[in-house]
Amino acid sequence: MPALRGSGKAAVVSAAYSLHDAALTPGQKRGVVAGMVAAHLAAGWGLLQIDAVRQAVIEAAPMFVSIVAPPAPPEQPPVPPPPAPAPRTPVPKIPLLAAAPAPVPAETSFVAEPAPPLPPVIAEAALPAPPAPPAPVAPSAPPKLIPASAVQYLVPPQLDYPRASRRARESGRVLVRVYIDEAGLPQQVQLSRSTGFAALDEAALAAVRKARFKPYTENGLPTAGWAAIPLSFDLEN
Repeated sequence: MPALRGSGKAAVVSAAYSLHDAALTPGQKRGVVAGMVAAHLAAGWGLLQIDAVRQAVIEAAPMFVSIVAPPAPPEQPPVPPPPAPAPRTPVPKIPLLAAAPAPVPAETSFVAEPAPPLPPVIAEAALPAPPAPPAPVAPSAPPKLIPASAVQYLVPPQLDYPRASRRARESGRVLVRVYIDEAGLPQQVQLSRSTGFAALDEAALAAVRKARFKPYTENGLPTAGWAAIPLSFDLEN
């Protein structure tokens, strides 16, 4: 096929040179060239009707690649501008109203009324003098202590030995304090020294309560006082 193209092109060129050398008018020259080109095209078309020639032409034909530009991105809608800030309305200033001054009361003339006359002075009756405070009571003399030698019995104390104490072999000596009044009667009985056994101590106190004493006298007068009475619990008796 390239040989055919070369030969046809050479023939056209040689024919053109021949036409140039011939004495033809320009119009005639263009008509001759157009006829020659049409003849070559018809010959080429006839050759393309052959399968082998058509396949060779397809394989030798240059490939044309058209570069297709990518589609343009869709247009974004325009972003609306931000709203303008609302104008700030100035706060109206409230005028301060000054309080009206309080009305000053009119001065009134003050006339002092005459003071009422004082009542006549009445002579107060002489009040009786308060009674004199009572004289302090002299402290009473401490109770008299009757010596043991001065203690005399009208009815001596009778000891009752508890049976339980006797069986338990309990014994001892007890000292009882007794307050004897002016009549010789025991008014108070206290335990001054214990035997160590409650049953024996209680028996001694009971015996002194039942006793009767001869009244103790001083300067011929009966006198009350405290006396100490010793008592003994002996198993031999």
